[in-house]
Amino acid sequence: MATLAPHRPPGRPPCYRPVRRRRWLGWIAAAAAIIGVLLIAAINAVLMVTESPGDVEARPGCVSALAPPGGGDLPPGAQGQWTPDQRQNAAAIVAAGQQAGAPPRAQWIALATAMQEAALSNLDYGDRDSLGLFQQRPSQGWGSPAQLQDPAYAAARFYQELLAVPGWDAMPLTQAAQTVQRSAFPAAYAKWEQAAADLLAELGGGATGLSCGPATVAAGAAGAALDWAGQQLGKPYEWGATGPDTFDCSGLTLRAWQSAGVQLPRTSREQARAGGQQIPRAQAQPGDLLFWSSGGGVAGVHHVALYLGDNRIREAAATGIPVRDRAIGGSYDERELLPFAIRPGAAA
Repeated sequence: MATLAPHRPPGRPPCYRPVRRRRWLGWIAAAAAIIGVLLIAAINAVLMVTESPGDVEARPGCVSALAPPGGGDLPPGAQGQWTPDQRQNAAAIVAAGQQAGAPPRAQWIALATAMQEAALSNLDYGDRDSLGLFQQRPSQGWGSPAQLQDPAYAAARFYQELLAVPGWDAMPLTQAAQTVQRSAFPAAYAKWEQAAADLLAELGGGATGLSCGPATVAAGAAGAALDWAGQQLGKPYEWGATGPDTFDCSGLTLRAWQSAGVQLPRTSREQARAGGQQIPRAQAQPGDLLFWSSGGGVAGVHHVALYLGDNRIREAAATGIPVRDRAIGGSYDERELLPFAIRPGAAA
């Protein structure tokens, strides 16, 4: 059979325009494919950052409202690398607290404050006339320059001011420290919470004093879950951890309710979807689960905490912040706290 010659416009080489068109179309298709691959890779990279293995908590999801904006690396001392002089100053702060009858929580706040203000160094300089471990100012009535460079005196003055603050023991560390110090950067105290807890434990302090106050008494399974979670106060946060020594937010709630005989899913998002009674947040009772979402719904849930009653929660918040109790409040809670609670073990 004869083969027909391809049609072409008169006076033009064979397939002149069709080949050119196909070449451009091929380039466009190749570019689109490359862009598509890059977009998929970027999406996967984001998912890898925001989800741990096994779909555990998103790193940004457990960020405390009190944590310093943007996070950032902690100074060497925050990793436990304190010098002998720094440890000696820390011991003086703890001893002054014990002498003043200040509970472990006050000692924890004092250590974190001195870590932020002077890196536990007894400085003979500072902003304007600020001096010593707490950068206290003679011109503002804290004492003479010589007194403020005496660690025992400086710590005693800090405790004197802290313990005089109404409700200091129910405040987050950052708020309590700021009430005394009036720093230009109050959120900066948050990054020292874990380091202060660790050092306090080394110096003979206790983790039980790090709570913002006793939870409202709960009975039954809820009471058992809260009691178990209370025993974890002061333990470090670790992304993806479910105990026994470190926790992330849903790891804490999972183990707390497991201790009471109620099994929860692994992640905060799954716990928000889990079986249990969903109730308005205003009707939440101690032991109920509260959730935070970046999108206003269950699909965006990234944090969970145990409700304590009296507008307070028990949570594993973020890297550098130990398991703690805190009051609900601030822009993070206002923006992302969902309007419902889940009551594990109750009929839906």
